[in-house]
Amino acid sequence: MEKTTTTNQEFINKRLLNFERSVNLLVRLLIPNQRFKQSLIRVNSILLLLCSFTFCIAQDEGLVYQDHIYLDNIKSVKFHLNGSVLSYPIIDLQSGAQFSLIFDDLDEEVKDYIYTFVHCDYDWKPSKNISDMDYLDGFSEDNIEDYDFSFNTLTNYTNYQLRIPNQDVRWTKSGNYLLKVYDITDDKKLAITRRFVVVDPLVRVIPNLSYPSKVSKSRTHHELDFVIDHKGFEIRNPQVAIKVVVMQNGRWDNAIKDLPPLFVKQEQIIYDYQDKITFPAGKEFRFADLRTFQYKTQTVSEIYESRDGFDVTLIPDESRINKGYLSDNDINGQFIIESLEERDYNLRSDYGAVLFTLKEGTPFHGADVYIYGGMTDWKLKEEFKMTYNDLVSAYVAKPFLKQGFYNYVYAVVNREDKSVDLEELEGNWYETENDYTILVYYSPFGGRYDQLISAYTINSVD
Repeated sequence: MEKTTTTNQEFINKRLLNFERSVNLLVRLLIPNQRFKQSLIRVNSILLLLCSFTFCIAQDEGLVYQDHIYLDNIKSVKFHLNGSVLSYPIIDLQSGAQFSLIFDDLDEEVKDYIYTFVHCDYDWKPSKNISDMDYLDGFSEDNIEDYDFSFNTLTNYTNYQLRIPNQDVRWTKSGNYLLKVYDITDDKKLAITRRFVVVDPLVRVIPNLSYPSKVSKSRTHHELDFVIDHKGFEIRNPQVAIKVVVMQNGRWDNAIKDLPPLFVKQEQIIYDYQDKITFPAGKEFRFADLRTFQYKTQTVSEIYESRDGFDVTLIPDESRINKGYLSDNDINGQFIIESLEERDYNLRSDYGAVLFTLKEGTPFHGADVYIYGGMTDWKLKEEFKMTYNDLVSAYVAKPFLKQGFYNYVYAVVNREDKSVDLEELEGNWYETENDYTILVYYSPFGGRYDQLISAYTINSVD
């Protein structure tokens, strides 16, 4: 009985989705008045929501309000400001800029992907007091229609691209947003989620990066102080109304938050703590240059081509814990899809099984080693978990990667509590170059959502 019920629900759900898409398409084509058009679209969305409410939980099963890939056939997800591949997902509400979402589907058939948005509070929980009609102007759900097939590659894939906001949807409120992408080819399945923030700059942040106040951290950490200058913008009860988040290199996994102001002046809110807003500096990221599979780059020792694809072996790595600081231009843990031979690298870059090797005399007791960075969404992914090989006295892993340039580090992960330690194999040096982003959220008394009123990024060596 349960299997039959599930099948019926999937069938009804798919019919409802097709109905909404058909009605929205007719509205676009037949209704010239933009305001009337949006009203009809919203009515249609409400009707669909009422009809399909019982299916929402099933469709979003496994949803996490983080950057995440839910399907194994999805690879090489990039989300950034259009034209700036290394930018953080931060956009000005009034700027007219766009985000680019780019990803590959390694399955052979073309899929039907749709996208939608969820407004969130500063702590990445869904905003309770506003609906999508409050923060979206346009379609609450739409198709990803821009796709093309890989060309002259050993690994076949379909490349999908999306630009947002666009003529069909834009955001009307600042704050945190979760982009959700679904595969609705056979059933509505979550495929990708990506976090981004929309800022309405109403206040000014004045940062100060200094040596840590704690002597034991003076050569290994970065400490950040800052002032929120809100001249001309009244903030009542800032201890409650203001929340801040401080991020290192665009990472949410180690962000510092929940810090109240230390001092409050008439037009300034001061965060000048001792040993509170402090991050391990790390070292410049390791890199794998995979921009070509035609010859060996600085980090590649072997390349083997077969009918099934490319096998690439990287030069083995070693622990850096006892090694001195080495200045190197990294990309702060991110990755870039790029080919040295092809200009259209989204469609002409190939994939390869890439062997990472970390020399280590003996395996860690009670801990595992993972490859870690932007290419893993700053998560512990099974594909990037390393196995200790006694024959070579090293940890090895062989993830499947698209041609490009990848930053990474090695993380030691406690098996019991899953705590991530980047210092064990990498070490820390104060001279390391990092980005630090300060996000300022405002939620006045009676406000229905957390506004983002400032986003400021400072570099540790500028």
